[in-house]
Amino acid sequence: MLSPPVPPLPYAVVVPTLGRASLRACLDSVAAAADAGYGPVRVVLVHDRPTPAGRAPALDVPAALLPVTTVVAGRGRGPAAARNTGFRAAGPVPWIVFLDDDVVPGPGWGQALARDLASAARDTAAVTARIEVPLPPGRRPTDWERNTAGLATARWITADMAFRREALEAAGGFDERFRRAFREDAELALRLLEGGWVLASGTRRTTHPVRPADRWVSVRVQAGNADDVLMGRLHGPDWWGRAAAPRGRLPRHLAVTAAAVAAAGCALAGRRGAASWCAAGWAAGTAEFAAARIAPGPRTRSEVLTMAATSAVIPAAAVWHWLRGTLAHRRVGPAAPAAPPGSRPALAQESSREQVRS
Repeated sequence: MLSPPVPPLPYAVVVPTLGRASLRACLDSVAAAADAGYGPVRVVLVHDRPTPAGRAPALDVPAALLPVTTVVAGRGRGPAAARNTGFRAAGPVPWIVFLDDDVVPGPGWGQALARDLASAARDTAAVTARIEVPLPPGRRPTDWERNTAGLATARWITADMAFRREALEAAGGFDERFRRAFREDAELALRLLEGGWVLASGTRRTTHPVRPADRWVSVRVQAGNADDVLMGRLHGPDWWGRAAAPRGRLPRHLAVTAAAVAAAGCALAGRRGAASWCAAGWAAGTAEFAAARIAPGPRTRSEVLTMAATSAVIPAAAVWHWLRGTLAHRRVGPAAPAAPPGSRPALAQESSREQVRS
């Protein structure tokens, strides 16, 4: 039996974007929701690629969304800052739906979103979507595809997440020290939970395709180790468990990198025997890491070569970014929890609707 239609609550869609071609598919899905009577009262596109004089360029927007769409220039400081810019530009709308510019909301997304928002309790700060990552049929996924597929099981992911505006304001928005699309969503979620808010799972479904990437992408994402240091400063050493975040291999990377450094040091000191043992330790650790990444993959020649090359580099890159984060965030203190529910006046839904339309 089909659920009866739910009258839509007013909401705004905020999309940080670098102007990728995938943005149009995302907006087409939002336009389909508008055509079905469940569209946003405002769409804010935050173009975060630096432009001359801070001007926001024209973006490809479906005709159905043009009357409610605003394009604003970001500051080139990453998705956390771009989302803050977007929700503050959205006006007095009680719900802000953040979408990434490379996701595709599924069929019936608008009606499912209406149900998600209508069912949210007064202390619900946000309602997540169900993220689906399509993987290629007929073969095992590559390392990068498996990495992206992890988004489907992430507890809090702003690829499609509806926030109560009151909760965003109670938390002061996203922490803009997170410059990458990594950990900024979990950090905000922990502050909201610590303030007594609830984060709920919704019913709407959104697809997150795997973006094309070069073979060195796994090395670049090691920059997230610096963000993990910041998370520890803000939320304590047990933040991993509270955020349901995987711990990763940093302890092993430290050991492998230490073996490489020791091998070089012993060689320079003329201690060939010790250098050989340390080099063997580095080689064994690197081989184990490469094998662990190759085994679940397609095992094609290209993938095996990529895993072998990047597995030799990743441990040192991870340790470098961890050390960089440790130095950069050494004076950061614990984060303050978001103000609890009810501490700020709630936006009246009807008056908000009239203000947005006026």
